Amino acid sequence: MPAFLSAGRKAVRSVLERIGRGWGKFQEHRPLDHDLLEGEDAYLVVFDAPGIHGEDVDVRFVDRTIEVALERPLDRERRSGFDLVFPGRGRTLTGNVTLPAEARVTPRGANATVTRAGTLEVEIPKTDASADE
Repeated sequence: MPAFLSAGRKAVRSVLERIGRGWGKFQEHRPLDHDLLEGEDAYLVVFDAPGIHGEDVDVRFVDRTIEVALERPLDRERRSGFDLVFPGRGRTLTGNVTLPAEARVTPRGANATVTRAGTLEVEIPKTDASADE
């Protein structure tokens, strides 16, 4: 391969890596997309979390607000025989959802599940007082 082609590929790869890192940093500062659902006995918050496993998740409940932090592993999804060219996904992602003012919930019995579809589902039970309303 001629030297100028090799140098050109290296330059393109360098540009792609810088763009990818910039896009990843942008994602890290953007809150996670989510849906808030209400059922008869609980609220359910569904966060987009592709590539996340249970051990990568931190969920907290503070003053009617569900706060999540997701840490994608450094190795990303390993692909045998492939090198990472464009690191375009953020590593540390966060999001939060504040439940409605009238929501009466308890963190006791709350459950967080990472699904195969790439979502984090956080279910917060309602207290008896709100279930009777």
